[in-house]
Amino acid sequence: MSAAAALVVAGALAGCGSTTYFAGRNLPPSGLTNRVLIAIQNPGAAVPGALSFVDAYYDIRYKYNSTNSNPAFVLSGFGGHQPISIQNVPEERYGVVYSAGDGSLVPVNYSSEVLDPKVLGLNGLSSSVFMTRNQSFVFAANQETHVLTVINNVTGASYPLNLPGVYRVSVNPGGSVALAFAQNSNYIYYPRQLSSAQTIAYSGGPTTWPANATDCEPQNGPLWCLFQAVDPVSGKALAFDRPTKAVFSADGGTAYVLNCGPECGGTTASVSPLPVAPLIYIVGEQSGVLPTQSALNASSIAIPGGASNALVDSSTMYVVGQCAAAPTLTASQQPQCAATGKQTATSLYTGMLTVVTLPTATTPIAATAPLSISDGEPGAVSRMILADDDTLWIGMSKCANSVRASNNLPYGCLTMVNVATPTSPVATLLPYVGDATGIAAVTGLHKVYTAEGGQVYIYSTVDGSSINNSNVTVTGTAYDVAYMDATTDDDNTVY
Repeated sequence: MSAAAALVVAGALAGCGSTTYFAGRNLPPSGLTNRVLIAIQNPGAAVPGALSFVDAYYDIRYKYNSTNSNPAFVLSGFGGHQPISIQNVPEERYGVVYSAGDGSLVPVNYSSEVLDPKVLGLNGLSSSVFMTRNQSFVFAANQETHVLTVINNVTGASYPLNLPGVYRVSVNPGGSVALAFAQNSNYIYYPRQLSSAQTIAYSGGPTTWPANATDCEPQNGPLWCLFQAVDPVSGKALAFDRPTKAVFSADGGTAYVLNCGPECGGTTASVSPLPVAPLIYIVGEQSGVLPTQSALNASSIAIPGGASNALVDSSTMYVVGQCAAAPTLTASQQPQCAATGKQTATSLYTGMLTVVTLPTATTPIAATAPLSISDGEPGAVSRMILADDDTLWIGMSKCANSVRASNNLPYGCLTMVNVATPTSPVATLLPYVGDATGIAAVTGLHKVYTAEGGQVYIYSTVDGSSINNSNVTVTGTAYDVAYMDATTDDDNTVY
């Protein structure tokens, strides 16, 4: 049965009093089976935000045919200040909301529609934070305090691992690898747990720590260490080019490090594959070694359009970035990357999408020419998600400061890309309504919800046309959205 058909059946069963719907999931208290969660900011950092959800089948904020005078669905008790992201984990029936105003991380139980106890111990505000799918660990880049925080949710222990400039963390879907990235750095780092025997061996303090460990905590009885990725032959740190994050192959065996390059102050944008096995943080599960510097360089994939974010779908990787473009557009009125790839005093950045066919046993790596998409802020991680009708949706911020805008041409922060034929994708630039800070694919219903310019919008995945949003708009600033009833964890905005 297709997802769409399953949802129709679910609606019918709900109307007949059934307590379950798709895949045997329990019917939530609201009775809705197509919910979109909205993270709402309220004016001022001192004012708590809100979490509400709407019926994405009918595109309304209340139950269909409701007679309740105050029917809006709100998760009561949420006190996060300035919520900015929803990590969506629908297979496990929960989501995680991070608030930048107070540094709180709050799990949301999708089945009961209530908040779980908030996660503590983040050591300040986080620029990047993720919880593993099994909810056992949280990894957070705390740029203000210069630490990568590891939280063990089972024991409640928190480990602040020192790393100056750390600003992003990437966690693989299986929750066994975390990679940390420092701003304006060419190196990457990864945490590991220590066995009881290692804890004893390294308990003498920094002079006894394992090789390549930049910090261990607690220092005189370490349970976790942060390691720098090094060349196994020379022992020197592996050099990347302003690495900004990593995405992971569908089989979980490879981490693709995104080298941001020129848009982050570096030289060349590319993607570098690393084997996951040597990076695993679980005790006793690491195996193999990292590549040498020469092998890393040889396997890296050049991405002339820029590489600050990416999404992997089976054997295809969609890489998004910003490249330097001439201030005046070409005759075709489509921004192109400058020949040198370097920003000059007069050049502006423009958004590009590069489609990479990942290697298999019989096919080599292949990359398309960069495709023009929404302009955005250089080095910023865009929003990306795959949706129905072979569409990829990409959201940018600060697209008004762009080569298109400077040429008085139509511009927007949201792009719909038809990827039915990956080697020749077609991009449609949606009209400007503000920064695109959130996208949710409402799969099976051929629509996406977005948070743009602080409000909720809806689009058709068939042709990109607008769908009436008058009954889902919010009071306050809508900053992120997530489809709570998606069939898979892959229905998750890539930050």
